[in-house]
Amino acid sequence: MFDQARALAPGTTAAVVIAIAALFLAEHYGASAMLFALLLGMALNFLGQEGRTVVGVQWSASTLLRIGIALLGLRITVTEISQLGWPVTVMVVVAVVLTIGVGAFLSRFTTGARDFGVLTGGAVAICGASAALAISAVLPRHAHSDRDTTFTVIGVTALSTIAMVIYPLISHALGFSERHAGVFLGATIHDVAQVIGAGFSVSPNAGETATIVKLLRVAMLLPVILVLSIMLRRGQDQAAAAGAGKRPPLLPWFAVAFGVLVLVNSLVAIPKGISGFFIEVSRFLLVTAIAAIGMKTQLKELTVLGWRPVILIVSETLFLAILIVLVLQWVR
Repeated sequence: MFDQARALAPGTTAAVVIAIAALFLAEHYGASAMLFALLLGMALNFLGQEGRTVVGVQWSASTLLRIGIALLGLRITVTEISQLGWPVTVMVVVAVVLTIGVGAFLSRFTTGARDFGVLTGGAVAICGASAALAISAVLPRHAHSDRDTTFTVIGVTALSTIAMVIYPLISHALGFSERHAGVFLGATIHDVAQVIGAGFSVSPNAGETATIVKLLRVAMLLPVILVLSIMLRRGQDQAAAAGAGKRPPLLPWFAVAFGVLVLVNSLVAIPKGISGFFIEVSRFLLVTAIAAIGMKTQLKELTVLGWRPVILIVSETLFLAILIVLVLQWVR
């Protein structure tokens, strides 16, 4: 145990230091901590390529990532989501499913990789960078997995920041009420922080509605991972039956922990101080994990992707926004 901790310490410490620096920069410059962590990690990518730090960087990008995703369950309660009513709930669920489907479909004509379309579609549809990290953890690993995750995090973070500025103007131009503006912003902007910023820039009521709608999208992380795991399991079961590997679990442990924490948070009155502490721990772990992923990624790997993945992720974002606008215009 001590030897393992000593082996992990250099790389983990490097990722933690980068995460602290990213959070400091985010607090003082108002940008995404994950984006700062990713860029700083990429600037120090040699730490993830060779030397004593490699093992700890890999551990931070995998184990710390999964713990951080599991703790996201403490953000959500069934009671909060039920306050939205079934029409909004159905709209959000359908929008998530269709956006992921559109991503998988369009990827055939852009990148040629269906898994990449699922990754970007899930990030756009659910909760931005956090969803990208969670979905990448269950998709089959390949030589460019970290590169694809890095691109997706950069893409959804940039688009989410643009949406935070533009979408409130769009909701005003369309004459949305405070509630409809909140639903629109919560159902379309990718990252939680940008949803809160955009919602409360409209009004307190719109901000509260946007936050709850966004939490419903975060809650969709569990069923999406479950469905992906079942679909992937079929192919893996065939490989296992042929002697190519062991049978995988139906759900990864971090998805089970996520669901358990949602249930506990819904049934037990956890003090705000305790739940708030673990939510911040979750955020810090995810920032640390994305710093580690950055250290495993070289900038030149992203340049070879070209414009097709950009077109894909922008198309998914536009599809989601147009779909929600059309539904809200129809139900008014």
